[in-house]
Amino acid sequence: MAAAAPVLVHVESMQTAVPARDAGSGRSLPIAVSGPPLAAAELQRRFRAVLYYRGAGAGGELEAAARERAAWVKESLSAALADHPEMAGRLRRGGGDGRLWEVKLTDTGVRLVQASVEATMAAFLEATGADRERMEAALALWTDVDVHEPDICAPFFVQLTRFQDGGYAVGASCSLLLADPLSLVGFLKSWARKLAKLQAQDKLVADPVIQYTRYIRSAGAAAKRVKSVPLDTATATAAADNTTRTVLFRAAGGGGTPDHRSLAAACVAKASERLGARAPPRFTVVARDDGSEGLKVQTCAADGDRKPCPAPRAAHWRDEPGLGLEDLALEGRKPVHVSYRVVPCADEGLVVVMPAGGAELLISATVPNYM
Repeated sequence: MAAAAPVLVHVESMQTAVPARDAGSGRSLPIAVSGPPLAAAELQRRFRAVLYYRGAGAGGELEAAARERAAWVKESLSAALADHPEMAGRLRRGGGDGRLWEVKLTDTGVRLVQASVEATMAAFLEATGADRERMEAALALWTDVDVHEPDICAPFFVQLTRFQDGGYAVGASCSLLLADPLSLVGFLKSWARKLAKLQAQDKLVADPVIQYTRYIRSAGAAAKRVKSVPLDTATATAAADNTTRTVLFRAAGGGGTPDHRSLAAACVAKASERLGARAPPRFTVVARDDGSEGLKVQTCAADGDRKPCPAPRAAHWRDEPGLGLEDLALEGRKPVHVSYRVVPCADEGLVVVMPAGGAELLISATVPNYM
């Protein structure tokens, strides 16, 4: 008996959405690295969010709706980037030893991927657990940042993928050196507001830029594909998705110059205990202090000296104010499902410390899923 044909993911367009106006080009946000220099693997640490939406229409209407949606997404991303210039930046080395880095605000833009998958959204969502997590990597594609020429690589991807039943997914993959999960969620919410505003204005006055974009995105143009890959192949590169798990915490931030290593160690220990896994011997802390534009990346030993720190409290992506994306409406509809994923280096401990307003911190602790 012949083997079943593989499910294909078609990448139909790879574009760039740039800020609608000059958004602070020339500034730099420093990244201080304590510990081993950042190697190629460390540059791929990222946060991924995928939102699933029901579409409308049937047959040829689906194609027309998909082309129109793609045009609106690109236009609204450009508008949102003007208010969030850091999201359009590029990573750049600041020194020869691999310990000095920066985010250069170059207005270079966000990589926008348009794709389709040979499956219905309903069938895709039937998969559960690790199977769906691996498949979701194809809904938020990522191209590795080159350690030698990082400034030519996009650290932020937004992907619009349509399913055969008219549903679609919005996937975002963003380097943790560019933005932490809380910052990325804030940007996505800002983008959704821009999209709703532009669409409301278009009901009154036709936007010539949008009309032109619709024209060049004809049915013939949409049929041209950049590449098509089997879903299993697309997800094979996401091995870390099945070897690590992330647990979310809240804690008091404290005053003065914080030492996040003790708090991070406490979160790693609690996450490992909850998952019934061994705590990793080393872990990396990525932290941005409240009120500071700089980022710190520290490598810590699990058995190092620790100072007293606030006790971390369990939290959840969907329950955190300002973090959950379950209410992010597009085209008047809320998502039917949202997934979140911190993608570390394989089998490493990774802690991301995020200022959550006031004296509160939000902490994600990602630990290897081995017993």
